[in-house]
Amino acid sequence: MSSHGYAVARVHMHDWIMLLLLVLIEITLYMIHPFYRFVGKEMMTDLKYPLKSNTVPVWAVPMLAIVLPIVIFLVVYVRRRDIYDLHHAILGLLFSILVTAVITDAIKDAVGRPRPDFFWRCFPDGKDVYDKWGDVICHGDKNVIKEGHKSFPSGHTSWSFAGLGFLSLYLSGKLKAFDRKGHVAKLCIIFLPLLAASLVAVSRVDDYWHHWQDVFAGGLIGLVVATFCYLQFFPPPHHPEGWGPYAYFTMLEESRGMAQGPNSQNGSQEAQSENQDGQSQHGCIGLSLAENQTSTLEDELESGRR
Repeated sequence: MSSHGYAVARVHMHDWIMLLLLVLIEITLYMIHPFYRFVGKEMMTDLKYPLKSNTVPVWAVPMLAIVLPIVIFLVVYVRRRDIYDLHHAILGLLFSILVTAVITDAIKDAVGRPRPDFFWRCFPDGKDVYDKWGDVICHGDKNVIKEGHKSFPSGHTSWSFAGLGFLSLYLSGKLKAFDRKGHVAKLCIIFLPLLAASLVAVSRVDDYWHHWQDVFAGGLIGLVVATFCYLQFFPPPHHPEGWGPYAYFTMLEESRGMAQGPNSQNGSQEAQSENQDGQSQHGCIGLSLAENQTSTLEDELESGRR
């Protein structure tokens, strides 16, 4: 596995380098300040929800979106021993997560929408203060206020749907869920990751960390990116070859071509030899016929002379 896996990874070295660049971009986007939009007193009606802790903590999202799918990929590898499938599944998953993260945080920083609990982030003592234009003058913790301007779209939701959505597509291909045989049990299995992602999204609204539009947009971003990344490495789940990566079938065709190459060359040489033998045999037959015709003509001439 190690040598062959290294060879496969080496072919996709530029993809792994791109992943590192995406990590750097994501770190930069996370650290910069988002846009601090105008928040007036009349807007606080929808931003006075209580400040609560996360039902799904931040560390649990990578566990659900990255670690869990990779564990399932490894289980499939142990059963099938297909290094192409394992490598492309992990690479596609990481691309799905990181592209989603970059898109999500870029929009967060550009939009700067206040969270539903923004009032208590801005005024932890409950005493609101505004400037002469009616904008808030926050006196809370700077990091808490900064995080309060990152409501749209939901990062928890986009990450969950990017990772678990990719896993759902992967399982639907491996289980051949769309083989037109009507096995509903297969659909129940591939719906489980999507259900888990949906519950994460609902928890963000219940915790008053996001508006419903935030989680809807986050889920849409995650699913769209996951679909694009999956189809980059695997056929659609409804395809007859949807159970394996493109690279596996390409390798299979190349192996067959290499195996058939010497056989086809030997076959052409044998055919050429047979053709030459046939031509020589036809030449001998023609020569004997010509000799017979010549002897017959000579006999007739001799009899005429007589």
